[in-house]
Amino acid sequence: MYLKKHLLDFYINSSIHVALSVCAMVVITCFDFQLPLDWNLLGFVFFASVTGYNFVKYFGIAKFHHRRLATWLKVIQVFSFFCFLGLCVFTLKMPWETLEYIAIFGVITFFYAIPFLPKRFFVDSRQNLRSIGGLKVYIIALVWSGITVFLPLLHAGRTLSFDIYVEGLQRFLIVIALMLPFEIHDLQYDSIKLATIPQQIGVKRTKLLGVLLLLVFFLCEFFKDELTPVMWVETLLVSLVTGLFILFSKEDQSEYYSAFWVESIPIFWVLAYLFLSS
Repeated sequence: MYLKKHLLDFYINSSIHVALSVCAMVVITCFDFQLPLDWNLLGFVFFASVTGYNFVKYFGIAKFHHRRLATWLKVIQVFSFFCFLGLCVFTLKMPWETLEYIAIFGVITFFYAIPFLPKRFFVDSRQNLRSIGGLKVYIIALVWSGITVFLPLLHAGRTLSFDIYVEGLQRFLIVIALMLPFEIHDLQYDSIKLATIPQQIGVKRTKLLGVLLLLVFFLCEFFKDELTPVMWVETLLVSLVTGLFILFSKEDQSEYYSAFWVESIPIFWVLAYLFLSS
């Protein structure tokens, strides 16, 4: 049991789980728009997600405490290095046009963790985008929407259509909704200056906001020109499951509630689509 817990903690803390969730959303876009799965693109997204998330999460720790890092963090650093090498390999397989688009989100990720603006914009001395009050959740939703919707479609040479923009809006909304259980849990740890959604409007209103976001997310499906029964049923299922996780979230919830179960919803989304399509 002790070993299983450590393996699960490594799986989560090394960002493997969240990277699989990002890949799952790319797969959903491919399913919805009848794109063939591009394994080179999925490999790129997976290794980029692990590298990017670990860079954002551990950059400050490694920078200031590199001589006395905990063993688990050293292992994650080594793992991240090999993922970076994997990222380099798959980058060489990407066409230049795709890399130009990806570079935009690479720059956002870089400045999300690296200090670059005057201190007056920030809640602490980190001076990065992550520390600007109230901005964090929207940056994450924007990056996820760009990488999981527009990237696979542009990579496949598809012209952006109304349905694609609707899909991008839906992805932006669902990612914000998925972030709410994290924000509720972190309410006891976050500085009040971060101006997170629960800090601004309270836990109950945050849950209500999550339900409203999911309602808009679901209703947007019916604005698409091409809609199949599988698409709206899968969207309904994902909305219901996400809504339940939001409603049952609380400040003292298990560390795995958000980090594992909520993060698993995109993977459930893929499984739901496959089940409904069979």
